[in-house]
Amino acid sequence: MFDPTIYENLKVVLEGAVYDMDLEGAILVTKRTDRIELSSMSRYYAIEFTQPSCAANKAQISLEVHLRDLAAEILENANEKPGCTMEVILSTVVDDPILECALIEKEIEVIWQKRPIITQTLSFDFNEQPVRYFNQIKLHFGRKVDEGQIDDFPELIRYAMKSLIWLNQRKR
Repeated sequence: MFDPTIYENLKVVLEGAVYDMDLEGAILVTKRTDRIELSSMSRYYAIEFTQPSCAANKAQISLEVHLRDLAAEILENANEKPGCTMEVILSTVVDDPILECALIEKEIEVIWQKRPIITQTLSFDFNEQPVRYFNQIKLHFGRKVDEGQIDDFPELIRYAMKSLIWLNQRKR
């Protein structure tokens, strides 16, 4: 039997930290995805949550590991540094993309202390009037994560929650 992989350890700790906050009433878990892609031998886990008092916007934290990292870890390849990719995705709606997206990026940079790389992707439903844009805000960290970052997970969740609170308050 194999020891748990980095991915499995991170997944258990992330899931536990999010559900602890859910049990405290600080967040409300709305969706969970746990996928094994047999064609590429990759693993993907995502947990989505919202602010209990305002479910208009959502946050999702995901972990992904690919075959190369799994193989390097299991085979103990000294030439590779195995790990997972982590991403935070915030979902909201904007009416004026030019104005609101710039404001969102500026505030997210302040909340996250300019650490992640921020990309915003807009979409809309054709024939819907007035046009409302769905904004998917992805926060990339530009590096792999491993067990060395486990202690950062509660803070990561708090930053995601602060971002949600700000997104919910900006429309009021």
